[in-house]
Amino acid sequence: MKHPLFRAMRSASLDVVDVAARLSVDPKTIERWQSGRLPYPRHRAALAALTGWAERDLWPGIDAREQVAPDTGDILMTYAQRCSVPPETWRKLFAGAEREIGILAYSGLFLAEDAGVLAIIQDKARAGVRVRIALGDPNGVQVAQRGADERIGEMMPARINNALTLLRPLIDQPGVSVRLHDTVLYSSIYRADDQLMVNTHAFGCAASRSPVLHLRRATDEGMATTYLDSFERVWAVAQELQAQPTTRSKRAAGSASR
Repeated sequence: MKHPLFRAMRSASLDVVDVAARLSVDPKTIERWQSGRLPYPRHRAALAALTGWAERDLWPGIDAREQVAPDTGDILMTYAQRCSVPPETWRKLFAGAEREIGILAYSGLFLAEDAGVLAIIQDKARAGVRVRIALGDPNGVQVAQRGADERIGEMMPARINNALTLLRPLIDQPGVSVRLHDTVLYSSIYRADDQLMVNTHAFGCAASRSPVLHLRRATDEGMATTYLDSFERVWAVAQELQAQPTTRSKRAAGSASR
């Protein structure tokens, strides 16, 4: 039987995308509400106003459900600096992925240099797990600014190019998507299904020296969901990585120009 919210939206000629736009949430959040998740009070009021249905009709027995404290345990662990996160923690994170792996960073070079992590992600991709990687555009304005802020200048685009070279075996794997972004990153995000590591960014401070939050999405409006939505926004505006010519094609091009 369909959830009352589903029926109310249909009767009001509203679809998931419409409601998500009006409430400024991800469409997947609306789908979870239609599956029985209980929205926060402000969103319940907004949904009632949009559909014309009373809250008690949209969520029967809501008073009893309100008596149960929601699980808000988004934070699993905090680390003072990324360099203090044990390598095994990163490997365990990605090894636990069953649906999706996501990496959003400027370079993510520390992961690209970890052969164990790359092997795990590659195996996951072969097993059908969706892998999305978004790194900074080496020629982008924001990468240049980040390099200036950290006082490392051209080292920032160089780190990205090094990471892309090390990631090449993974990039060539079917099911792996790589994009380049030119956005200001306030945090790097490393996702494995509903768990993620968020490496916060501080002005003038290297990411390796900045705090990391190990989160789990426990509610639709908790801390983890905020970062997952941010990942999707950057991914939407990032550009697909252009295929790099092979050595053979480079030689052929050189011969043709002679």
